[in-house]
Amino acid sequence: MRHTLRETWSGLRRNMSMTVSVIITMWVSLALFGASLMTIAEVDELKGDWYDRIEISAFLCNQDSAANGLGGNCVEGENVTGEQREAIRSVLEADPNVETIYYQTKQEAYEEFQATYGDNPVGDSLTVEQMQEVFRVKLKDPQDYQGVITKLSVLEGVQNVQDLHTILDPFFRVINALKWGTLGIACVLLLAGSLQIANSIRISAFTRRREIGIMRLTGASTTYILLPFLLEALFSGVIGSLLACGVMAGLQYFVVDTLSSHQTLASFGWIGWGQTCPAMLVVLAVGVVLSVLPTLVVTRKYLRV
Repeated sequence: MRHTLRETWSGLRRNMSMTVSVIITMWVSLALFGASLMTIAEVDELKGDWYDRIEISAFLCNQDSAANGLGGNCVEGENVTGEQREAIRSVLEADPNVETIYYQTKQEAYEEFQATYGDNPVGDSLTVEQMQEVFRVKLKDPQDYQGVITKLSVLEGVQNVQDLHTILDPFFRVINALKWGTLGIACVLLLAGSLQIANSIRISAFTRRREIGIMRLTGASTTYILLPFLLEALFSGVIGSLLACGVMAGLQYFVVDTLSSHQTLASFGWIGWGQTCPAMLVVLAVGVVLSVLPTLVVTRKYLRV
């Protein structure tokens, strides 16, 4: 073992500039890879948090609906009838994806408007009769919303159906594109780091090719010859991985935890150490694999007598 450690140190010292270059490349690529894993977890957390808050709102007809050009399934000058209202409620109650149904009367809608926009001059001109009755629906699976919207949109007495998916879906599409783009760039950098490790080991093995040949002729085992090269690669890979994990811990502590503790941002869904620590373990595992595999492939040529 002493000989193996001595050979490992000799190889690292002989190729110090290459070793430092490999460590930096692995550091940057693994840090970006880890950040992309954190971004993926954050997007999933944020998506779940926001989608859980989504309600589908079915606005019912009032006497002004058709006159304003927003008739939907309304008759001009007529409010939704009691039969239509109960038919809408029955459809919602029969849907297996509907979790809760809240019915808001015109009076309740008027009071809510006044409480929210009481200082707005428009509020003085509105009356209770101009407000709309609303069915607000909470879904068991917020992402499976299209079926409920389709059912409500064709019912008599429904002026229009609103939900936040029309706003959130484009937003999350952009975020998803960014996170997968980041992951793609990280994978390219990881490939570059792996090739650089392979090049470093190739140079080290080439400079010791005579020694390797003599060791093979004298009966040295493949493991005995290979171990110094593996330790060299592992040294670079593990150091780069640990530095990358340090970057991830800094992102979690200084960025994510700081934002999540801010009063105005605390209501957003934020990842915690429970998601970051497993991502750090993944980064460590990837660093080790990317160190070992190129070494095994490159040194195979020089282990033949």
